[in-house]
Amino acid sequence: MTSRLTWRIRFRRDRSLILMTVPAIVLLLLFNYLPMFGTVTAFEYYDPLVGVLHSQWVGVDNFTALFQDPLFWESLENTLAISAIQLVLFFPIPILLALLVNSILSPRIRNILQSITFLPHFFSWVLVITLFQQMLGGAGLLNQFLRAHDLGVWSVMTDPATFKLLVTSQVVWKDAGWGLIIFLAALAAIDQNLYEAAAADGAGRWRRMWHITLPGLRAVIVFMLVMRVGNALNVGFEQMLIQRYAVGHDAADVLDTFAFYYGIGTNNYGYGAAAGIFKSIISLLMILGANKLAHAFGEDGLYRK
Repeated sequence: MTSRLTWRIRFRRDRSLILMTVPAIVLLLLFNYLPMFGTVTAFEYYDPLVGVLHSQWVGVDNFTALFQDPLFWESLENTLAISAIQLVLFFPIPILLALLVNSILSPRIRNILQSITFLPHFFSWVLVITLFQQMLGGAGLLNQFLRAHDLGVWSVMTDPATFKLLVTSQVVWKDAGWGLIIFLAALAAIDQNLYEAAAADGAGRWRRMWHITLPGLRAVIVFMLVMRVGNALNVGFEQMLIQRYAVGHDAADVLDTFAFYYGIGTNNYGYGAAAGIFKSIISLLMILGANKLAHAFGEDGLYRK
């Protein structure tokens, strides 16, 4: 009776928070957990007309064909290369932006900068790529300037050699503001008395940042890094899909577009599902490895030991 009463008291106390989480839980179940039952198609020659139960069972034949496909390995190589570039060039930028914005004394200017950097997060990839096309495309502002000064033309949007840097710059412009908010919240949680004590002891701005700010951000940085590594194989399906024809499949195909074009696009659903399962398993191993590395550095990561 006491435990039941305790449960009721807790529910009454937290019912507003519980109701707020219900839509998120429903979406998670519908779009993340329910589709997991469809992974059985990776072991079938799936026919939508007869359904999962009556499709031909082929065992691991889809995986065998997948690992023998050079286009698959090319897509995996592109995925890992783009993820590595984004990890090096994109991941530190929100941290640097947070340190810069946090150092501004005027709250009004700080809020304006935060709003400006966060706004592109709400833009669709169609709009983002259109803006980049207007700036860097063949008829964009950059090439108009180059032609006006007889400097030739630089086809940034159609150059496979610079495509990985191009998509990274698009991600930076679109999502750096989202990371900025996370690290600003972490900065706000640091005890301001530590800064005052350090300043009283004669520590300058750089010493305070090195010995107080960065250690205060360490747990959040490690957590975000683990999440980034676990999400490394998701490099933007829509972003790649829109720009694939401009640079060619050799440069733009990643695991998600490979599963779409060579699985769904050819009605070989089991083949695409096999590629998806492979990506999920590798992502799981990567996030477990990154979390174990976080434990080695004394941080909790996604979960404690």
